[in-house]
Amino acid sequence: MFLNIYRGENLEPIIYKIKDNIQSLQDFQKHLENKHSERIILLDYPIVYIHNWKKGESYEVYVGETNNVVQRTKQHFDQSGDKQNWRSHLRTKSPDLYIIGHEHFNKSLTLDIENRLMMYMMGIDAVKRIHNKRTNPQNRYFPDFEMNHIFQRIWYKLRKTDPDLFPNESVIKDSALFKASPLHKLTQEQEDIRDRIIEKVFSALNDQNKRGQLIFIDGEAGTGKTVLNSSTFYEMYLKAEEQKIENFQCCLLVNHEEQITVYEQIAEKLGLKNKYGKVVSKPTPFINHHSIDQPIDVAFIDEAHLLLTQGKQSYQGKNQLKDIIERAKVTIVMFDENQILTTEQYWEAEILNDYRKSADENGNHFKLTKQMRITASDETISWIDGFTKEKRISKIPTDTTGYEIKVFEQPAELETAIKEKSAKEEHKLSRMIATYDWEYSQNSSVEKRMQKYWEVIIGEWKKPWNRELNKELGKKEKRKNRSLAWAEQSQTIDEIGSTFTIQGFDLNYAGVILGPSVKYRNGEIIFDPNESHNLKATRKRTLSNGTKKEFGETLIQHEVRVLMTRGVNGLYIYACDKELREALKEAAK
Repeated sequence: MFLNIYRGENLEPIIYKIKDNIQSLQDFQKHLENKHSERIILLDYPIVYIHNWKKGESYEVYVGETNNVVQRTKQHFDQSGDKQNWRSHLRTKSPDLYIIGHEHFNKSLTLDIENRLMMYMMGIDAVKRIHNKRTNPQNRYFPDFEMNHIFQRIWYKLRKTDPDLFPNESVIKDSALFKASPLHKLTQEQEDIRDRIIEKVFSALNDQNKRGQLIFIDGEAGTGKTVLNSSTFYEMYLKAEEQKIENFQCCLLVNHEEQITVYEQIAEKLGLKNKYGKVVSKPTPFINHHSIDQPIDVAFIDEAHLLLTQGKQSYQGKNQLKDIIERAKVTIVMFDENQILTTEQYWEAEILNDYRKSADENGNHFKLTKQMRITASDETISWIDGFTKEKRISKIPTDTTGYEIKVFEQPAELETAIKEKSAKEEHKLSRMIATYDWEYSQNSSVEKRMQKYWEVIIGEWKKPWNRELNKELGKKEKRKNRSLAWAEQSQTIDEIGSTFTIQGFDLNYAGVILGPSVKYRNGEIIFDPNESHNLKATRKRTLSNGTKKEFGETLIQHEVRVLMTRGVNGLYIYACDKELREALKEAAK
């Protein structure tokens, strides 16, 4: 009838799993009549609950908190006749109900537990839909210091009942969906910027004279652009619903295949796709399918540094940002010019500054400054900045936070170290990545190659480039991989990633191979386009005045920065250039 998950001692959470219907709820009440302490905690204290039901092999969930679980659940059943409402599934899908209590629960603590559960559900592959609308993260309260421990005990007990619905915490935290979730609690910096953006957007939408505005957010790698982006994007839809804005149109644009997949899954899980249709797109299809005469309300551009600034294949324009601004009443961009990687994305300083100036004049220019990806000391972050921005190598600091920078003599040693990290559950998202200094073509057939795979080859050591081993998988594995980022796919531990698969994503440990294009001469790091196979970075670019110019050194420098800022817990390095390798080994002493 229902399952009591053993409470134990030391103020363990009390969790009941019952069938989600009125009869089971009545039986649950009756069961508690002879359990005085549990009855008080579950029926008189605030509690958290989870409605869940299966749709095929997938789950749909609703997470809530209440001061009266019996009354609240009955309300859900009273409203379940509306077929447009998630509550209708309570009559038709044989759902389960988890009731979660704890002796220390108060309103604030249950709200935070509810928020964390929703955020975890976002990162679970088996959960296809979360029916809550928004979270309500709390600030300081008593006993907020107990929250993490209590949540871990709750999750541990839930996992015992259904490991598919409640997988290991480390699996969830490493998922790209979890990291990009709009349900994260924002830092004060992020929250202030988000609130100001939303205020400015709806002020512009309500005033014809304020339309056509550009909101510009600068932020380097790891400063929380993606979370700010997804949170603001989702919150705008909720705000539009509150203000009863009919036919609200807000489109999230990103010119990155892997990120598109992540945002599409978020839109589906939160019900945006079901209610509003296609809300995520790449820039070129958006431009081709929207006219200047009928602009949408808001165009939200993540990774705006990846926008094209000249024509290419299906895009026949000259500047994607200009074309998008013309097709939206308000345009919001997240930008990091240190992550521009190709000549088609290169911005002439004067043109880029004009856009920033336009945003400045309207009070619409914001900056993210706090490093959030790399869990390292300021000294370690400064070392990475010195290497990737200032072309210098200083002594590698000893990091008291536990972040590791290691230098390797051979690529095989780097591979062994990364695989050892990846074998541990808490570091399984550890991968090797490299500069684009070995030949690769996504379009060429096997017959046109000298070897079976496009490979990174260093002496006798070699490994396939990213996306090569996927061709060897069966249909089931390929289908599963479609919803996963490159680094989340199990076979990629035997591949080498590139900026094209890893940009915008985190790794636990990044094993970076600096190829022949990165050298060390006369005390300075050299970025050599002649050694690169990235034609998109090394070919000449035609400027607005008609002249042609090469930007290969700068773009390879950006490539190295992207690679060296992926690791959350550590950076492992192998350098092909002997002088660079010796300089790094000396710096590590």
